Amino acid sequence: MPAFNEELRIAASLERIGSFLRAFPGGGELVCVDDGSSDRTAELVRDYERRAPVPVRLLCNQGNRGKGASVRAGLLQGCGRFLLFTDADLSAPIEEASALLDPLRAGRLDVAIGSRAIDRSRIGRPQALPRDLLGRLFNQAIRRITGLPIADTQCGFKAFVAAPVRPLLEALRTDGFGFDVELLGLCRAAELSIGEIPVTWNHVEGSKVHVLRDGLRMLQDSLAFARRLRRGEYVQALRAARGAAR
Repeated sequence: MPAFNEELRIAASLERIGSFLRAFPGGGELVCVDDGSSDRTAELVRDYERRAPVPVRLLCNQGNRGKGASVRAGLLQGCGRFLLFTDADLSAPIEEASALLDPLRAGRLDVAIGSRAIDRSRIGRPQALPRDLLGRLFNQAIRRITGLPIADTQCGFKAFVAAPVRPLLEALRTDGFGFDVELLGLCRAAELSIGEIPVTWNHVEGSKVHVLRDGLRMLQDSLAFARRLRRGEYVQALRAARGAAR
């Protein structure tokens, strides 16, 4: 779970994730990555770590490196057979994680993407209309740039089989919000099995994403990724991912 200046809501999110993991078959661990917060985010995670019912680890970035850098760091520190990341606001309820993890555990998928677009009736509290429309336009642009046949690349709720995805995580270059596109694009290029899973989702105020500024940056990152992929800059990582998936 990446976190940047989340002191107002992270305590409740930690309690909820801990309760979910304690009851989840096989258990799990929680890795929280503090992305250079200037508030009490790290302090609250340390406080929870001392009394948590499951293993909890706090990683602290040196300064604000970006969501992509934080998610990459956290996933690479994960010790389990399966990896999942979620936004700190739990806009997709952590209880929905079972819907993503079940097809991975059954061997039907390597990558499970929580999606708001597959069944929009599951959106309880939508984003403001301008933000929603810009998000849809962004996704259409991403499809044209990368060829990704994914309806919702940006939902912050995704799960992976660790072995084939680890070399792809190590190869990621995008530190900002556009990292999802690079990661999913690499998963597709590595011929991993990918599925979109409809999840319940509610907009939570306090998003760190500035729609226009960060949207343009994500498009730039996506174009840069597409160029790197065409130039063959990920060959070794793709080969390692395909080998691990067999």
